[in-house]
Amino acid sequence: MTLLGTGAPEGLPRPDCPCASCATATGDEARAATALLVDGAVLLDLTPGPAFAAARAGRSIAGVRQVLLSHPHDGPAVEFPAGLPAPVRVPDGRELSVISGHRVRAVALDAPGTGYEVTGPEGERLLYLPPGTAPAGLNGPAGGPGSGPYDMVLLDVLGRPDALARLRGAGVVTATTDVLGVHVDHDVPPGPELHRRLATAGARAVPDGTTLVVGDYHAVPDLPRRTLVLGGARSGKSVEAERRLESFPDVLYVATGGTREGDADWAARVALHRDRRPGSWRTAETCDLVPLLAADGPPLLIDCLALWLTDAMDSAGAWSDETWEGGGREALAARVAELVAAVRATRRTVVAVSNEVGSGIVPATPSGRRFRDELGRLNVLLGGQCEQVVLVVAGQALPLR
Repeated sequence: MTLLGTGAPEGLPRPDCPCASCATATGDEARAATALLVDGAVLLDLTPGPAFAAARAGRSIAGVRQVLLSHPHDGPAVEFPAGLPAPVRVPDGRELSVISGHRVRAVALDAPGTGYEVTGPEGERLLYLPPGTAPAGLNGPAGGPGSGPYDMVLLDVLGRPDALARLRGAGVVTATTDVLGVHVDHDVPPGPELHRRLATAGARAVPDGTTLVVGDYHAVPDLPRRTLVLGGARSGKSVEAERRLESFPDVLYVATGGTREGDADWAARVALHRDRRPGSWRTAETCDLVPLLAADGPPLLIDCLALWLTDAMDSAGAWSDETWEGGGREALAARVAELVAAVRATRRTVVAVSNEVGSGIVPATPSGRRFRDELGRLNVLLGGQCEQVVLVVAGQALPLR
């Protein structure tokens, strides 16, 4: 399978767009509108100049037996090369056989367009979805089109992460499925940031002209089981944590802050977080994290550890100097050790959020300084148990580990 293009319908950079993403989309990060050439026989979507795009990739479209369109084209004018079969859109649910031995099935979507499931002569299966769409009618592990997991899926990962979540929930995208982000637009900076965001979803992007073998799994990104996301106030750390799990189904959002009667500002903060979450996520308001970490279940998003520590210090009486010196220190250390051990032993995917307070103003009170110090120690201990640790500054995620 050769990707003649991997960009959004208008390409990347967009014509005459002055944004920073378009300005830096050069070299391998410049992308034509997405189009796929499967075994030289099936062409999915057309880009401007498909014959030249194929030639640059060392391929030819002379042997194409079927041209399929997936969505209304609103980008630059498309060339219909002489000698190619007339492009068609296949009705939802219809299957067709190509003379080359490929079988194609049209997949219904939740937005205008048609997805295509292509099965090769040897049985390898790929799914291609147009931009801004997700499969319709996926209901649980048996709900996916076709049979069994796909070998490769190509979709708008960053624009519709819920589409990938649906496919995972239906069991047709698994750990061995090569997920490729296509229809790449200028909403995300290209280069390292684009690839980092895709990797957090278990996906990757390749340059235009790349040829891949469907069923070759060696390049599938490994997803971390445990991730610690650090950042200051309003740094974007919660958004980063949510983004890391938005392409997975049935996430349990663990809110450690609880409710605060009569606090309008706190209620507004909670509502903002709630409105950002995918509708399929569930919420648990608790600071009792150890049982959740020990149990089997879907991924956990814990937001945040600073509020968990506040509750733990309340329970230990750690705000009082007298109680702190009379056993509060030991009681808090035991709670922290229990949590760290649970994170180390968990078999669930966990993304935990915490505040980075060590670079701020030194608190004026002994209890404030105690909280700052204990949160720093907690971050160190939990970071040591996580495969990935990132620091978010001004909305930019900086990998620390």
